[in-house]
Amino acid sequence: MARTDSLPETTGINKTIRKLRYHEASRQWFAVLFVLLVSWLGDTNTTLLYSGAAVAAVGELIRMWASGHVKKNKVLATDGPYAYVRHPLYVGNILILAGFSIASNLWWSYVLMAFLLWFYYPPAISYEDSKLQSIFGEQWVQWSKDIHALIPTFGAKAGSAGSDWSFRQSLMKNGEPVIAAYLLGCLYLLYTTV
Repeated sequence: MARTDSLPETTGINKTIRKLRYHEASRQWFAVLFVLLVSWLGDTNTTLLYSGAAVAAVGELIRMWASGHVKKNKVLATDGPYAYVRHPLYVGNILILAGFSIASNLWWSYVLMAFLLWFYYPPAISYEDSKLQSIFGEQWVQWSKDIHALIPTFGAKAGSAGSDWSFRQSLMKNGEPVIAAYLLGCLYLLYTTV
């Protein structure tokens, strides 16, 4: 089943654009290409490189933390980073893109990043929330009423962060160590421009 099957029928260019917005692999590949492009064309300095690298590193750490907790479509992840935000993998992605925009020192990278986030993330979040609600029902409803999609919830409304994190799951299910190695390579490419 395609991600757009439950949406009202559309035709022409609108159908093509909608399919692209909901296409998970294109969202992922555009992010990979964005990081490579700004790393290759970046004109940075030491301060911006280290600042951007720190932001991107936090993003990747959040992704690694989240990917070691999620059990896709089997158990609703409400612990670890999911105790604070419904889509921590997306939060990590946003921080990675922002970090590389900072590190690259390219004004247009912010415009391109904003476009990519606007184009892909609202449909992705809507689809994921709808899917999880249909799979987990009331459990999802109770969890999601206090936990926001991208803005962390802290205090009494946040869930319990404690649980078992799995490196194997992070590696095998999401390939996070491979992504981290790719990001390090792109940061090195930027470093060579300093």
